[in-house]
Amino acid sequence: MQQDKNNVNPQVRSGFIWQVSFIAGLGGILYGYDMGIIAAALIFVRSTFNLSTKMQELVVSIVLVGAMFGAIYGGAIADRIGRRATLLWGSAVFIFGSILAPLSPNVGTLIVARMLLGIAIGFTSVTAPVYVSELSPPQSRGRLIGLYQFALTLGIAIADLVGYWLAGQHAWRMMFGIGAVPAIIFLLMILTLPESPRWLFSRNRVADAKRVLDSYTDEAGAQLLLDDIRNGLATQVETRWSALWSPAVRGSLVIAVGFTILQQVTGINTIIYYGPQIFTMAGITSNTHAIFATLLVAITNVLATVIALALVDRIGRKPLLYAGVGGMTVSLFTLAVAFHFQAALGASLGMLATVCLMLYITCFAASMGPIAWILVAEVFPLRLRGRGVAAATLGSGISNFIVSLTFLSLIKAAGNSLTFGIYGVFCILTLLFTRFIIPETKGRELESISAATSAAV
Repeated sequence: MQQDKNNVNPQVRSGFIWQVSFIAGLGGILYGYDMGIIAAALIFVRSTFNLSTKMQELVVSIVLVGAMFGAIYGGAIADRIGRRATLLWGSAVFIFGSILAPLSPNVGTLIVARMLLGIAIGFTSVTAPVYVSELSPPQSRGRLIGLYQFALTLGIAIADLVGYWLAGQHAWRMMFGIGAVPAIIFLLMILTLPESPRWLFSRNRVADAKRVLDSYTDEAGAQLLLDDIRNGLATQVETRWSALWSPAVRGSLVIAVGFTILQQVTGINTIIYYGPQIFTMAGITSNTHAIFATLLVAITNVLATVIALALVDRIGRKPLLYAGVGGMTVSLFTLAVAFHFQAALGASLGMLATVCLMLYITCFAASMGPIAWILVAEVFPLRLRGRGVAAATLGSGISNFIVSLTFLSLIKAAGNSLTFGIYGVFCILTLLFTRFIIPETKGRELESISAATSAAV
């Protein structure tokens, strides 16, 4: 009987859903821009403030400390005051941080600004995917949540384009300041959004929840979704953080946190944050050319994310993961071998490194990039979804912080070849995790997914 119900899809007015996804996607653009702009800006920031290797790593990674705090408090805030209000707070912090960064008179102020931007990233990365998942019909939920990841990659590409455009002027302050523009637009557009009907229902605001559902689905669809929400809340007995480790939710926690950690330790953000430096290691000596190569990788990231959006609800999550992570593994080991024979390859290493990194980013963006956050938004029960996504974001942030804080030091200590080989080993572990731990969630209602994952791990 449950299976039959899961196959019933409510009729949804697509215009409203796409509007919501577009606005929430602006949060992804802000995330991507503020993460990606440091790749180009760091080249000039380090000379302006005469930064050591450790200080460079701190300027890059401090945003992740802020993201961890934002994720911890953002999840609780999203459950307490609502998804929409949390996004509003996040956009306000984005604006303040984007204005403070270009005005920084010293590296200490810049670090504070970067941490504030990280807090805003934590707020939005926790809340936006949850918000979209709670408004999306099951037949298109994966694609719509994936739009957040697409927007994130677009933000990175815009950051690299801005960095390339301003590199000749060494205008790192303007690079940071431009981020205030989408932040202001984000704030204004969030004001047009309704609250999540699932959150409204959880607060006993049933009439308000029904009103939101009626705005984008027919009467039968609204009633079907209300019944699903009611069933999902029927077992609500615990909302403390410790409840995430209860038998009913532990499986979801392992899947979400484990996979987002693996997403980071496979090395994706070494390319996002240190792309120009990696290309310099490969023999591209011009700063402008290195930033341009990083821009090509970022554009590839955007285009490949479209592949995931087109296929994730057709062929499923796991087939895309097998293909994508397999390609990442091959790319990283090829890059490791190329760096091992750097002397023999000579000038051709730069071209080979570009090809390997473009293949790597294509495979990541077409699979692991968006699917990680799709799964995170899907696997938790409603009563703990905000906290669950916060826990996954925290795990992602901690692992991202460790990778970004140690990359340059690891390169110095272990060498280029071994460093990329280590990331390749983590890709193999990800394939095993996908095979034995990750569930297939394509086309299933949120409430049935969270029930199934409790018995899967």
